[in-house]
Amino acid sequence: MTERGARPENAKVDLMMKLPVGPSASAATPVSVEPSVTGQRFLLVDDDEVFSSVMARSLTRRGHTAEVAADGAQAQVMLRGAPFDIAVVDLKLENESGLNLIPILKTLSPALRILMLTGYASIATAVEAVKRGAENYLPKPAAADDVLRVMGLVGDGDGPEIQERPLNPDRLKWEHIQRVLAEQENNISATARALGMHRRTLQRILAKRPVAERASPA
Repeated sequence: MTERGARPENAKVDLMMKLPVGPSASAATPVSVEPSVTGQRFLLVDDDEVFSSVMARSLTRRGHTAEVAADGAQAQVMLRGAPFDIAVVDLKLENESGLNLIPILKTLSPALRILMLTGYASIATAVEAVKRGAENYLPKPAAADDVLRVMGLVGDGDGPEIQERPLNPDRLKWEHIQRVLAEQENNISATARALGMHRRTLQRILAKRPVAERASPA
């Protein structure tokens, strides 16, 4: 017999049995943890030393890391030596086409995101770059914020609109040669035959780089 208002001993046992203990206790009150935001590792493949160095500094100031490769061979060595998240590849390198470099980089690092960057913008080239594995395309001049935006790292993921703009005859000719060169897997002799011109003539044309507008990527 118990006093009025006193809790029976077996009631204490029942109460203890109802309290959550062990793993189920933590499961009852899940804790939401926000994922940490870390900077991206950029590989800038561009033979324009001034542009690439300024772009690298601009990306670094925004919390990312960036390294520069002057050509495709150096880019491949760097990619084999360390992981990168994003490669920004110039269409026209010194002695090669960036279009041909895209599938090579994707083979070395399938998860690598590639952005094609060029001063000679045309929708045809953009489509070809995407076909070869590039995620997106930006015409020069482009700022660091444009690169981050178009790759979805800031803002809404939209970059400057790619517009088909009139090209002067020299640029139009260069664009056409680059497309044929890419189709011929960068083979000069095969490209010359496809274009119906002498090999040396083609080499002289490729050695001349059309003047493009430059702007600070800061």
